[in-house]
Amino acid sequence: MTAMHDASPLQPVAPKPAGQEAAAPRFIGSEIYRHSSYGAKHPLSIPRVSTCIDLCRAMGWLPDAVYHESPRATPAQLARFHDPGYIAAVQAAELTQRASEDVRVRHDLGARGNPVFPEVFRRPATAAGGSILAARMLLAGAGKVHNPAGGTHHGRPDRASGFCYFNDPVLALLTLLDGGLTRVLYLDTDAHHADGVQDALHGDPRVLMISVHEDGRWPMAATADGRVAGSAGDTAGGSARNIPVPPDFNDDEMAFVLEAAILPLIDGFEPEAIVIQGGSDACADDPLSRLGLSNAALWRVVRSVMDLAPRTLMLGGGGYNPWSVGRTWAGFWAVLNGYPIPDRVTPAAEAVLRGLSWRHSRGRNPPESWFTALADPPRRGPLRQAVRDAVATALAA
Repeated sequence: MTAMHDASPLQPVAPKPAGQEAAAPRFIGSEIYRHSSYGAKHPLSIPRVSTCIDLCRAMGWLPDAVYHESPRATPAQLARFHDPGYIAAVQAAELTQRASEDVRVRHDLGARGNPVFPEVFRRPATAAGGSILAARMLLAGAGKVHNPAGGTHHGRPDRASGFCYFNDPVLALLTLLDGGLTRVLYLDTDAHHADGVQDALHGDPRVLMISVHEDGRWPMAATADGRVAGSAGDTAGGSARNIPVPPDFNDDEMAFVLEAAILPLIDGFEPEAIVIQGGSDACADDPLSRLGLSNAALWRVVRSVMDLAPRTLMLGGGGYNPWSVGRTWAGFWAVLNGYPIPDRVTPAAEAVLRGLSWRHSRGRNPPESWFTALADPPRRGPLRQAVRDAVATALAA
């Protein structure tokens, strides 16, 4: 797909009050994602970041002045969190396009859903470089930055995990802390628990992590004390609040979690920066979870929290349906800018959406709304006791 610029920009919902003007939000992207794939049979064979970029441009929301090309993180930058031997192993895997048995066992490269592919170092290093750049922009005075390629929250210091080779959220958080911030809020609404981030910042009082994720969904790793990571009551030494929710988690339940838990926790923490991981796999149309949200429910979360700190970094994350992930992440950019999301996309954006394909069974006969609208239909439902209990446990921790 080619980027399109022919739509006129939509206007913000309302101007900022006099004296409170801020620089426009900034978008970090790269063309490396357009032709890079984890492999034809992998869930990440689909175009995601490129679709988001193309949709934002086709909607008239992404002028060149706010777009920044993502740098590639250097080995020295990655070593702020990752083991140098592991970084070298990823570089070698890209160069040789293979991983030895020892490397597969030690680093999970070429194993457990983490394939060796042509850009196996450059692609995740670019996502990490984008999140490091975003954090530096925030420290330098930017108010809001969107790096949709970020959000690889499962990456471990010395191994790949859950399709994540480098943990860019951790690198962004560490950059903010190294810059002198002492209260950073990390909010993760991906369907999968943010285990890599939780373990990296275990017990650090400068970071409060809130993770809303599907109960019983991978990774479900055991913690040192035998507790299941991400389960209700798992606080990671006081630095995390986990809210595991049941399958078919709906928009009304997310609204309850937002009002009853997320907003009070943010209010009590008084963060200097908020980092949001917005995996679209929490949406009902994603094949790798059993959650039932509309993308509008995720947009509402971002809209509600993005101005509760002077700095906000919006990341991507999971998402394995190309129409769902592209529309959701483009909507995040609209929310950050205060743009209204119209009932129907522009003709240029519709062309982007009709140009997508997906080998999954759900992609064989997509509903017309996936081509013509950014917003999903509302996913209303009852507020179940399991959700109330998960919130109560998180607040009591």
